[in-house]
Amino acid sequence: MSAIHALSDDQVAGELKKMTTFIRQEALEKAKEIQIKADEEFAIEKSKLVRQETAAIDTSYEKKFKQASMSQQITRSTVSNKSRLKVLSARQELLDDLFEQSRKKLGSVTKDKKKYATLLKDLILEGLYPLNESKVQVKAKKSDFEAVKKAAEEAAKEYKSKTGNEVKIELDESSPLPADSLRTGGVTISGTGGKIEINNTLDERLRLLESEALPSIRHTLFGDNKNRRFHD
Repeated sequence: MSAIHALSDDQVAGELKKMTTFIRQEALEKAKEIQIKADEEFAIEKSKLVRQETAAIDTSYEKKFKQASMSQQITRSTVSNKSRLKVLSARQELLDDLFEQSRKKLGSVTKDKKKYATLLKDLILEGLYPLNESKVQVKAKKSDFEAVKKAAEEAAKEYKSKTGNEVKIELDESSPLPADSLRTGGVTISGTGGKIEINNTLDERLRLLESEALPSIRHTLFGDNKNRRFHD
């Protein structure tokens, strides 16, 4: 059995120093591990926050870009529509002026008695053929009564020569066409006891022209409509 020797003060101090050094080294290494881990967690958290903020900025920028793009499209569309409406308005004014000038020229047709007499005859004939009746009634402006009577006689003769049928044309002098509303001239022809009436006044013919020939007139004046997808 070995004897136990007591440690001297120097030995105790040396052992304490060794223990202190060991503990200090352990603490430093532990602190270093904690620091490294903290730095890693900080870097991870920082990267996460940066990604979140970057995504938020990207989202905000994309939203603002879409809003700006939409606003630009709306502005462009508004300007385009205003311009298109101005063009359409100007074109309509031109068409209105064109037809107004046509009405004025139609009014001058009645001044040439010879040409107007031929025109009245043709207008009456145009009503006789579709009616195909032995008796018809014609209406005209009071100022045209004499011219219409002569034109009716000529029309009846030509109708018989073309169809072989007799037709009696009566001028309704009791209810003439209103001169105040009928700016030009022409006649109306009715048959079947007045149940069927053909309006061959020059005003009505021009009105029909405005409606039926308007597409071709627009094409002649303004060319093809690039926005039109279908054509008759």
